[in-house]
Amino acid sequence: MHAFTRPPFVLILGTVLCLAVTPFPASASPASGAPGTQSSLPADVNAESRNRLSTPAPDPAGGPAAAAAAIRGAGTGLNARWESPVGRPLLELAILITAREHDAPFEWSLHEMEAVAVGLDPDVIDVVRNRESLSGLGDRDAVIIQAGREIYGEHHLSAETYRRAVDLFGEANFVDVVDLMARYAGTAGRLAAFNQHMPPGWPQFLPLPFTQPDDVDPQSQSRLPLLPAPAQTLRSTPSLYGRTLSPQGTGPGQIRGHGAGRESLEANVARPLLDLAILVTARAYDDQYTWTLTEPAAVENGLDPAVVEVVRSGGSIAGLGDKEAALIDFGRQLFGPHTVTPETYASALEAVGGSTNLVDLVDLMAQHVSDAVLLIAFDQHLPAGVEALLPMP
Repeated sequence: MHAFTRPPFVLILGTVLCLAVTPFPASASPASGAPGTQSSLPADVNAESRNRLSTPAPDPAGGPAAAAAAIRGAGTGLNARWESPVGRPLLELAILITAREHDAPFEWSLHEMEAVAVGLDPDVIDVVRNRESLSGLGDRDAVIIQAGREIYGEHHLSAETYRRAVDLFGEANFVDVVDLMARYAGTAGRLAAFNQHMPPGWPQFLPLPFTQPDDVDPQSQSRLPLLPAPAQTLRSTPSLYGRTLSPQGTGPGQIRGHGAGRESLEANVARPLLDLAILVTARAYDDQYTWTLTEPAAVENGLDPAVVEVVRSGGSIAGLGDKEAALIDFGRQLFGPHTVTPETYASALEAVGGSTNLVDLVDLMAQHVSDAVLLIAFDQHLPAGVEALLPMP
């Protein structure tokens, strides 16, 4: 891919990318017969928390959501994007590396403009855009980019990069940085699932390895119709993401407005399919913790072990039920090439019974993406004595 030339900026706007952190029902303790155990902890992993932080051990009954919440709780408690001493330029850089590694053009384009507006060096932005060498960058810029490349590309954050980040920012501030990245990783999934385009006339600054499908509504520029203005959620005070960057009628808030919430999802989509969506997400991010605490309960809830094995091994979906095959294909496209074909999208819609349920299902998957990023960055290990069920690369 050729290097992308930075275009001139003529407009600075801004997006409420607000995510609710909604725990999901926990799963049972895993059974034996797994690929291996996590009995030996790395030197930088705390024996009590079984991650890199000195926090109380998460309750396995709370599932991955509880473990991720415990990690978030080690942050400063500040509104990360607006109050963190890390500073706006570096926090926008954390969002940009997330958008780059998820091939998220909508997220990238709006936040590139915002990053320049708050003082991030355009040459640093080009390093991220074009995946160039980090040599010559400042230490703080370099470590955020390197952390993003490792977390999203390798699904592991090396002890060396982690230690450099903590030395530069402090532990609590680095938790906030990763939490911000995690939430935008979930948002990238929402935007990709519903094929959010930039509005006509708006610049798109990210080079992509694919051409975005054209199956979009002309007003919302996504696969979902434009919501009437009264249905838009307006905030009188800044959220984690502060003021809106998204053009009216577009973006993650518009997409989530088509959902009906977790309770509706659980009432309208069979539990085995919800568990399948979680497992597909965990497999895509090599999230051992979520997979191992979910698989046994998923089977107990009625998910066919043969379907689980297809996801675990990356096997063919040929011969599976239509719904299971559709959701596996959907998740693989969403988290692999980061673009979902119109045909796969249509199959997923049919599998879950319409767009409202699919919005809520993608929201569930996005929350697990956010949790996975935290679990990866802080190297969350399974509870002592629990055998790992997911083979790792």
